[in-house]
Amino acid sequence: MADIADVLTRPDGLNLANASPPVQLALTLGLTALLPAALMAVTCFTRVIIVLSFARQGLGTQNVPPNQVLIGLAMFLSLFIMQPTINEIDRTALQPYLNKTLSGPLAIQKAADIHKQFLLKHTRKQDLTLFLHLSKTTVNTPEETPFLTLVPAFMISELKTAFIMGFCIYLPFLMVDLVVSSVLTAMGMVMMPPVTISAPFKILLFVLADGWHMVVHAVASSYG
Repeated sequence: MADIADVLTRPDGLNLANASPPVQLALTLGLTALLPAALMAVTCFTRVIIVLSFARQGLGTQNVPPNQVLIGLAMFLSLFIMQPTINEIDRTALQPYLNKTLSGPLAIQKAADIHKQFLLKHTRKQDLTLFLHLSKTTVNTPEETPFLTLVPAFMISELKTAFIMGFCIYLPFLMVDLVVSSVLTAMGMVMMPPVTISAPFKILLFVLADGWHMVVHAVASSYG
């Protein structure tokens, strides 16, 4: 328990190499638990999964495709989109570190700088300005923005872009619902839910238009 108390009271003096196994295990488990959320926050996963969810909701198929399929597609599509950044980090930071031509801290700094360029490229200026103002931080160039200020700005930029794309995907399906509802009303079939009739037509329209191809192409191209 003394080791844990030292970590809580003097985190700046923590040396993981000299920490006891319980402390190392606690820190490892804590970082592991935070890893999925951190990856979603600093990659394109947020935009991808929201756009795919809008497509499913627009189709009105509820749990088809299931969440596992959407998450799997979003994960591998995110890896595909992030591949240039990952390759650059591997070339300039990871490989020199593995070849012992670059120290660990310097390799981490190089990797962080490369990833920061990706975040800055896809962060709206007004969102970055907002968080700089809230944090009362002054920077001369965007590259000097602290990471903890840049990440939330990047995330709300991703949310806005995802919702704009989701609206564009959702609108054609809404038009189908309106047409079907109008036809049913004109025929006097007001008791029949329009969704029951429109769902097959929306699926057919989506398949004929090669919808998944269009959605994935739109998401991937938005990072070009």
